[in-house]
Amino acid sequence: MTTVATKETGADTEPPEAQATEPDPDEPAVEEADAPRRIRSADADDRIAQVGSAAGSLGLVWILYHRVLPTEGLLGFVLCWWIAFLLLYALVTVQRHGRVVLVDRIAAAVVRSAAVVVAAALVTVIAYTFWRGGEALVHANFYTEDLVFDDSTDLSQGGIRHAIVGTLEMMGLSIAFTLPLGVACAVFLSEVRGRLSRIVRTIVEAMTALPSIAAGLFILVALILALGVEQSGLAASLALSVMMLPIITRAADVGLRLVPGGLREASLALGASQWRTVWHVVLPTARPALATALIIGVARGVGETSPVVLTAGYTNFLNANPLSGWQTSLPPFIYNNARLPEEEMVVRAFGAASVLLTIVLILFVISRIIATHRGGRRS
Repeated sequence: MTTVATKETGADTEPPEAQATEPDPDEPAVEEADAPRRIRSADADDRIAQVGSAAGSLGLVWILYHRVLPTEGLLGFVLCWWIAFLLLYALVTVQRHGRVVLVDRIAAAVVRSAAVVVAAALVTVIAYTFWRGGEALVHANFYTEDLVFDDSTDLSQGGIRHAIVGTLEMMGLSIAFTLPLGVACAVFLSEVRGRLSRIVRTIVEAMTALPSIAAGLFILVALILALGVEQSGLAASLALSVMMLPIITRAADVGLRLVPGGLREASLALGASQWRTVWHVVLPTARPALATALIIGVARGVGETSPVVLTAGYTNFLNANPLSGWQTSLPPFIYNNARLPEEEMVVRAFGAASVLLTIVLILFVISRIIATHRGGRRS
């Protein structure tokens, strides 16, 4: 009898957990707490949403911009297209993923758009420079002759050999002056702590904002007028060194501070002195950062005009001796020819600017090769 009663009342004796297994259709579905929320991952639907938002916003803005509203101009059209794309993409994203993913996707779209704008501006400047100077770049005499000629409107005569030689010699001397001093000062700031290092750091940070004309005037007054030093490429390289030194020092100091302290501690624990630790551990580890510091310093000094004009003068003749006589570089050459009324001289100015960009690129590649080069096996 007991068994029969149990079977008959079995449906009423089920546990409460078993009776509440079916979900209520009126209640919203609740996600599992342990399920990870993928914010940055984008599937094929997300990419299609991006392309569709871009295409839809393009069509909408084109209709409104050119057919409905009395507006015109490429810049305004692109700006309106970008704003419409963000709004449409935000609407599509919030419908598919929610507010958290919406914020991440819109922030990523804004950052990528900014990167595209910067890259497009850089490419546009470089491409326009080479395009305007293309007529001069195709002539061999542009690289092998100076400007001692009679007809200034003939691109088959004259060139920038004197400016190229002056630029290379001035920058070579400036690098020889500033690189050892800048690295040594950075080592002092990062490895030696005290009141003196704080004073030196303050001076270095203040000199990074030094106007280029002030550096040229300093060398003009201190060396040329006071000591009677002749205007030359050497004086110009000293003026450029005054501007490059704080830039290289500050950038190298940042790179040396990024070296892990455990490397220094391990070297000192093995019995090495502080000097050997810096020379064999810290500097090799920070070599890419030091190369970057050199690139930043060269970029600061290679395009200066006023210090070179004040300390080295300007000439159309080739002077390969940086210790005596007037000497010019590419920036003064570009400035002097770009303001002339003849179109051929303006073309020469753009051609010289193209050569200057090429020289900077070559120096950048050489410095990166030196930074990433691994020497032979150390004993």
